[in-house]
Amino acid sequence: MMATSEYQVSGMTCGHCEISVREEVSEIAGVEDIQVSAQTGKLVITASGDIDDALVLAAVEEAGYSAVRA
Repeated sequence: MMATSEYQVSGMTCGHCEISVREEVSEIAGVEDIQVSAQTGKLVITASGDIDDALVLAAVEEAGYSAVRA
């Protein structure tokens, strides 16, 4: 079963920001697809099961940004 989670990320301004977030989030086990947009601030993760929000928020923080569950 695939699960989709959406987050609002603050501080992203460009493609490099998107890459940083994508790289960190992709390290979370179970993540299948990552859509991230600096323009809208949206981060949408598709995973093969439920992903702990805390892991996603920590990954976004590791990339240098802050996020909240949308």
